[in-house]
Amino acid sequence: MRPSAGTSGYHRLAVRLNKFPQGAPPSKALYKILALLFSPEEADLVSKLPIRIFTARRAARIWGMALPAARRALDRLCSKALLVDIEQEGRMTYCLPPPMAGFFEFSLMRRRTDIDQKTLAEHLFRYINMEEDFAAALFARGHTQLGRVFVNEPQIPPGYQLEVLDHERASETIAAAKTIGVSRCYCRHKMALAHNACDAPQDICLTLNFTAASLIRHGHARQIDTGEAMDILAAARGSGLVQFGENVRQEVNFICNCCKCCCEGMVAARRFAMQHPVNTTNFMAAIHPEACIGCGQCTRICPIDAITVQVRPMEPPEVNINSDLCLGCGLCAQACTTAAIHLVPRPRRAVTPLNTAHRVVLMAIERDTLQHIIFDNQVLHSHRALAVLLGVFIKLPPVQRLLASRQLRSRYLADLVQRLHWQPVGADCNTAQ
Repeated sequence: MRPSAGTSGYHRLAVRLNKFPQGAPPSKALYKILALLFSPEEADLVSKLPIRIFTARRAARIWGMALPAARRALDRLCSKALLVDIEQEGRMTYCLPPPMAGFFEFSLMRRRTDIDQKTLAEHLFRYINMEEDFAAALFARGHTQLGRVFVNEPQIPPGYQLEVLDHERASETIAAAKTIGVSRCYCRHKMALAHNACDAPQDICLTLNFTAASLIRHGHARQIDTGEAMDILAAARGSGLVQFGENVRQEVNFICNCCKCCCEGMVAARRFAMQHPVNTTNFMAAIHPEACIGCGQCTRICPIDAITVQVRPMEPPEVNINSDLCLGCGLCAQACTTAAIHLVPRPRRAVTPLNTAHRVVLMAIERDTLQHIIFDNQVLHSHRALAVLLGVFIKLPPVQRLLASRQLRSRYLADLVQRLHWQPVGADCNTAQ
C-alpha cells in the first residue's frame, strides 16, 4: 500500500527500509510507526541515506546542505536512536540500522517522553505480532537468520566442554566485547504497554561493541562492566530465559534474554517453526525415559513447544522431543528435577557467519536482495563499501557465488565467479552453506 501524497517522505523511507535483507513490507501499521518515530523532514532525509556506513560529509552532499547543518541533523537522529554513530580512531561514521534488530527495538529500550510509547507499542504489536508480512520477511525466508541461540553453558554435557567454541558461549562473547550496555527489554516493554507482559526481568537486554557505544552515548543504554554482564547472564538463566544473539562469530552487537511469551524471536520460532526462523545451537535435547516422572516441567519451559509428555495410569510417561524444532537452548535440561533430559551434540554442526558483513551478504543472497546492497544508487560511487562487499562475495563458496552473480545479472561478477571457480576459499567461509 502507498500513503497519501502528504506522506511521500514516509513512502520513500519505507522503500529504503525494504532494501535491507530482512525487509519491512509496507502497511498502514508501518506508516503509523514511522510517523511516530520520524518527523516528515527526518523521514525525507533518512530515505536518501546509503545502505552502508557513511560519513557526515557524504550525508551533506546527498542532502545538499552545509556540513555543520548535516552534522546537527545526524546528531539529532542519533539522539533518537534512529541512526547509529560509530567512532573509530577519532573519526565518526554513521549508519541506519534495520528495523529489527534496530530502531524498532531502540525506541522502547528505555522509558521516553518524546514519543507516545504506548501508541507506538500498539502499532508495533499489530505490525509484528498480528500481521504476517513483516514477521515472515524477517524470520521465514532463507537459511541464514538474523539471530541464533547460545548454548546454556551449565548444561553442556561432560566431555564436550572443549568442543564448544568461544562464539557459541554467551560468556565468551561478553568477555570479548569492547563495550557493553544494558537496557530495558524491548519485547517485554512493548507487551507491557500494548497487551500483557510476563513477570520476567525487563532491565536485562545487552548490547555490545559499536551498537552499545552509540546507545550509551545518547542515553539509550547504561554502560556496565564484564562482571555485571556475567551476573545478568546468570540471572537470565535462573529466570528460565533463552540467550539469543546476533548470528555472527565476531563483534556480536546484541544478546537478548528471551522469554517464551513476549519475545518476538521465540514467538516466531513457534509461528514459523518449519522455516527454522532462529539458528540453533550445536546441541539438542534428548531423554532418558527411565528417569522421567512425567512432571511436565520441560513442556512448560520449552520456548517453542518442542516437547510433549503423555502421562497414563500404570504406565511410564511418554516423552517426545521434536529434534527438528529443538533450539538446543538447554532450558528443559535445567528445569528437569530428575536429570531425565540432557543435551547431546547434533549430527551436523550449525554454521555461523563470520561477521555482520558476511551475514548480511548471505541473507541478501538467500532473499534475492543482494543487488540493493551492492548497486544501491546511494553507494555506487563508494569504492570502499563496494570493495568490502565484493571481498565478502569472493570468499563465498562456489555455489553461492554463482547464485549471487545470477541475482546481480552482472557480466563482471559472472566473469569473477568463473575465474575463481577452481580457487580455494578461506576455511572460515568454506562451510557457510
